[in-house]
Amino acid sequence: MEDIQKQNRAKRFITGVIISLITLTCIFFGGMFLLGLLLTVILVASKEYVHILRMKGFHPSFSVMGVVGILLCFIVAINKLDLIPAVLVLGTLGSFLIVLFMGRQPYIANVATTELGFMYGALLPCHIMLIRQIGINLNANNIFIYELSEGFYLTMFVFLCILVTDTAAYFFGSRYGKHKLSAVISPKKTIEGAIAGGIAAVLVSIPGVLYTGLTFFECITAGLIITISAQLGDLSESLIKRDAGVKDSSNILPGHGGFLDRTDSYIFALPVAYYYFKNFTHGNNFLNDFLIYLKNIIDVSF
Repeated sequence: MEDIQKQNRAKRFITGVIISLITLTCIFFGGMFLLGLLLTVILVASKEYVHILRMKGFHPSFSVMGVVGILLCFIVAINKLDLIPAVLVLGTLGSFLIVLFMGRQPYIANVATTELGFMYGALLPCHIMLIRQIGINLNANNIFIYELSEGFYLTMFVFLCILVTDTAAYFFGSRYGKHKLSAVISPKKTIEGAIAGGIAAVLVSIPGVLYTGLTFFECITAGLIITISAQLGDLSESLIKRDAGVKDSSNILPGHGGFLDRTDSYIFALPVAYYYFKNFTHGNNFLNDFLIYLKNIIDVSF
């Protein structure tokens, strides 16, 4: 039994190193490299999602999810974000239309799970490209390989926070965890592990002042919201699997399960991090704009 556990840990480590090297390379070059990685993850994870839901008796459309995912990836890659609502509308219409001709019950559930699929499995992960594009003026000459801008360092910051969250939560929770974080959804996750993951992420976020352009307070805040959203993303994927009675989304990644298992923490954390950076640190200050808006209302009222 102990030998099997050692073999599993070794497989997990080797697979993790390979995945990390590929991901880091794609993030470094950005552009078509990151687009290729994103497309691969979205399509494979969407296939796994469909497989999980079929175990529950639902039949979401992989075709609709795949088309929407591909369109979203290319739209984000060329920074034509104004087209995103049109693609989501197209996906919604397609979800209804294809279910009308699938001839399976339950119809409404199939529509709903298809829409959830491309929102959860495609739209949210696309935010990695948006973070990588921060500080870059995209044009026809640089959409293939991105320059090293603030976006690169911010993306690395996010990945580092999520990595230490997962690692600390796993090792500390398995060794010292006694209180279940959610006995129904994910019995192996513990409160002690979650706290350890959060503390580790906040601590590793502090050196971000040296390479991200964020202030000390901004780094701490970013680390905190990233670790919280990462752990919620992990629990959310566990919720889907638990409801369907599935342990792993697939076995394509030795020691890690499937692509959906490996990326669940990132699915929530990436959009949360992007909108924090965009609205509070590297764009319009949302809080400041909101306070000015309230002040203008008060001035007009009096």
